[in-house]
Amino acid sequence: MLAVENKSNAAGSSTSRPLPLENGDFMHTREFLRRYERMPQVKKAELIEGIVYMGSPVSVRHAKPDGVIQAWLVTYASRHPETEALTNATVILDAENTVQPDALLRWLPEHGGLTRVNEDGYLVGPPELIVEVAASSASIDLRDKWRAYCRNGVREYMVWCVAEGRLEWFCLEADEYHPQLPDAQGLLHSRVFPGLRLPVEPLLACDTARVLAACTENKPA
Repeated sequence: MLAVENKSNAAGSSTSRPLPLENGDFMHTREFLRRYERMPQVKKAELIEGIVYMGSPVSVRHAKPDGVIQAWLVTYASRHPETEALTNATVILDAENTVQPDALLRWLPEHGGLTRVNEDGYLVGPPELIVEVAASSASIDLRDKWRAYCRNGVREYMVWCVAEGRLEWFCLEADEYHPQLPDAQGLLHSRVFPGLRLPVEPLLACDTARVLAACTENKPA
């Protein structure tokens, strides 16, 4: 009798273990995070419109542009302490969208920002600016994520399509995303973060020095 009970308990214990995340799984945020937290070997996984997407190994083709973006946002945030730049942070947007964008910039809550850090250390709510480097994921970034970010009120969304050598910067207006065009100097300007501007051609060339120069020229007195 004892052996039977032990076997039953062992079976119950086994079946209670969460299944691993797999590409294409459909679930809600709570279940996604429950499984993700039990997979420390996985560095990146996202839930986009209820579908699980597992990160693939990162190539130099993605890493180099990503580094330029991080430097640009960190430089801005270092001069504006009311803001914060984050890299690959898990962001809970709604029941079917828990994302891990390449980069984001947010207003801190005490300065009117819409995000907060929950008890598990995850960001909850829409960051004011999200950036995705689309070395191989442009179809997801410009379709499913585009819809999720727009619906959840991410005010600015930038996608760097590396293979195509182009940049898309969308601004939220009346619940819809509208692309903005560079000015006569080839600069894109944030409508949410004063002084945040981006020289498009130097960015696409991964010329970090010229990209950062656009930030330092706006350094407050």
